[in-house]
Amino acid sequence: MVADMESISVTLLVGAGLVALSILAGAYATRLGAPVLLIFLVLGMLAGQDGPGGIVFDDFHLTYMVGSVALAVILFDGGLRTTRTVFRLALWPGLSLATVGVLVTAAIVAVVAYEVLSFGTVEGLLLGGILASTDAAAVFLLLSRGNRVLNQRVQATLEAESGMNDPMAVFLTISCVEWLLQSGEAGALRVALSLVLQMAGGAAFGLLGGWAMRWLIDRVELAVGLYPILVAAGALVLFSAANVVGASGFLAVYLAGIVMGSKPFRAQQMVIRFHDGLVWLAQVVMFLLLGLLVTPTEFFPLTVPALVIALVLMLVARPVAVLLSLLPFRFDRPSLAFISWVGLRGAVPIFLGCLPVLAGLPNGRAYFDVAFVMVLLSLVVQGWTAPGLARALGLEVPAAPEPEASRLFELPDAADRDILGWRVVEDSSALEHSPSTLPLPPRTGSLGVVREGRILPPTEPGKLEPDDYVILLVPPEQRHEVDKLFAPASAGEPVEGLGEFMFDPSAPFELIAKEYGLPFPADAKGLTVGDWLARRIGRLPVVGDRVKLAPVELTVRATQGDRITLVGLELEEARTRLPLLRWLERMRRKFGGGTAKA
Repeated sequence: MVADMESISVTLLVGAGLVALSILAGAYATRLGAPVLLIFLVLGMLAGQDGPGGIVFDDFHLTYMVGSVALAVILFDGGLRTTRTVFRLALWPGLSLATVGVLVTAAIVAVVAYEVLSFGTVEGLLLGGILASTDAAAVFLLLSRGNRVLNQRVQATLEAESGMNDPMAVFLTISCVEWLLQSGEAGALRVALSLVLQMAGGAAFGLLGGWAMRWLIDRVELAVGLYPILVAAGALVLFSAANVVGASGFLAVYLAGIVMGSKPFRAQQMVIRFHDGLVWLAQVVMFLLLGLLVTPTEFFPLTVPALVIALVLMLVARPVAVLLSLLPFRFDRPSLAFISWVGLRGAVPIFLGCLPVLAGLPNGRAYFDVAFVMVLLSLVVQGWTAPGLARALGLEVPAAPEPEASRLFELPDAADRDILGWRVVEDSSALEHSPSTLPLPPRTGSLGVVREGRILPPTEPGKLEPDDYVILLVPPEQRHEVDKLFAPASAGEPVEGLGEFMFDPSAPFELIAKEYGLPFPADAKGLTVGDWLARRIGRLPVVGDRVKLAPVELTVRATQGDRITLVGLELEEARTRLPLLRWLERMRRKFGGGTAKA
């Protein structure tokens, strides 16, 4: 008994120590631009059999079980954070990438696997299915640092793809494993029918389950801290129930998250914060286990074929899949190039690589080893280069203002207001006002000011001072406007690449054309600049969208909902940002003359 307790204590000590070390190492590594998920994976390898830790771990069944739960948690959280804007922008492109893209990727990988590993058709498709799933989380971790974020349309597409393609990759992998176990007796028609049933069942479970969870949360009175636990447990119940009846549990939890997050629900902020920590824990544990499971000395014979497959996947299969999938959706070339390059592989391919081993397939370990090499190369090469590529392609846009807003106090749903607090910073425009004269949006009111620990009514403090804490009653849809009022002045500084000049989109196009000496398009007659720009864009506008109007470009600098709220005018010469292109442009002007082209 004592020996068992000691063994449990040692296991707990090692496990908790690895998790804590991973988090601390990840915090320092990201300062160097390293993908944080790569750090978790490498630490698992160092702790494993071939590393200095020397831990012998080969339990594929435990890894698959933990990985399933972790992936369900991650997908549910991804759906929970999917906003209506993301859904409107990226539903169909994401769905196309998750279906057509996965199948095209798997087919190209199958051809390469036939050549370099002598795999058969189904074996090659199995490897393609394992490698087809993308993981955008690491890219967003890199791109979200600093005061720039990725173009919203591109980011939304990558987010939607990463959430939707996991169920498709899981289905393709399981179908190929079953086909090989049955020696090809499954038949293509049966596989197609199984796909339809799994996806339809997963969609039904997800939509109904998400609605039921939100209905329950809004009607059951609990201690506030229990709501996040109830939501997490409900998501796992839904995932398991869908799997039990043969539906796609991964699709079910993703859709349930989307349905839950589509409208406000009780304790929403607490649930989201809880799931944020839960997702991090899931990723750390999953990557550590996968790293422990790897024995690098065993896959040295497969290193060269695995590298060939990885390079073909990154340089050929992914770009071809992206071009074919996004052809109907009018993405520009920089966006297509970035999406093609950032098909970042994460834990899912390694997790799916456990299936052939668990099924006892011939060369089962080869699938796992090839998947591991692919993920390692993808995190190092694509993960490290993603931020620089986004800047080079002009796909970065300024981040939304993030003043020091903080606590959310729960009010009855009928109030349709949130009580929020903002700290007044040194260079905020709010310093020019008293609480009663703040230019607040409609239906927004001041409740008071906290100054040096004292609570003052809105009429008493006089002009606001730095470090005052202003308490406001704010409708959810107006929070962004109030954010801008309390944001540092530096948040509104000009942004390279979105226009040297700025103007109101409600200005008549004819007036702007005369003022700036621009050509006046025939279809702009009687329109404002914003209306003409939105019509030319032809879809929901996002910051960073641009329309060429030689010799300038009109750019979208700010939006609110589906409205353009600020327009930029950029000289085409400014588009030449890369050093090599700038040098070529100078040479062309020096020896060739003429006007610069974008």
